[in-house]
Amino acid sequence: MTSDHDLLWRRCAHLGRVLLPVVDEEAWRQARRHEHLEAWGINIVEGERLIEVFAALAAHAVAFDTSVSAAELDVLPLSVVADAATGKRDFELLAGLPDTFADGRDELAVKVFRLYTCRGGQYSRRLFQLSTELRRALVALAERSPIPSPTCGHVFFWAAAAGPSSDYGDQTS
Repeated sequence: MTSDHDLLWRRCAHLGRVLLPVVDEEAWRQARRHEHLEAWGINIVEGERLIEVFAALAAHAVAFDTSVSAAELDVLPLSVVADAATGKRDFELLAGLPDTFADGRDELAVKVFRLYTCRGGQYSRRLFQLSTELRRALVALAERSPIPSPTCGHVFFWAAAAGPSSDYGDQTS
């Protein structure tokens, strides 16, 4: 049986996976993000995967800090996740993570994030750049939304409405 803590991480990881495809419904956003990553010397595939895990870590940190359960993640405002992405220190985003991960991709991405956090220097700069890019994505969704103060649940809804393309499949169980 999956604990609520593990389920919370899975929901946060799912948010990270669907975020960029939802943002990229405006195709120019992906092109701009790729330009930024290239200008910073970050491989596009690696950078986008780190943005995904950054989103998951930011959402998880806020949910963990405020005792939000996996079932309640849908009500977490995107603005709060955006604030955590740039307002929390890198090591703070790692607090409260599960000991093991059901998805090997998540485990590897978190290990890379941890390594970047520990190494400092240019790696800390990269994490700062990626946090800025994540914040841009979350703010873009909030500004695009016809709903005031959109939530993580809205992102899940928009991803489901867009169809099964990309990595939109629900990974909540």
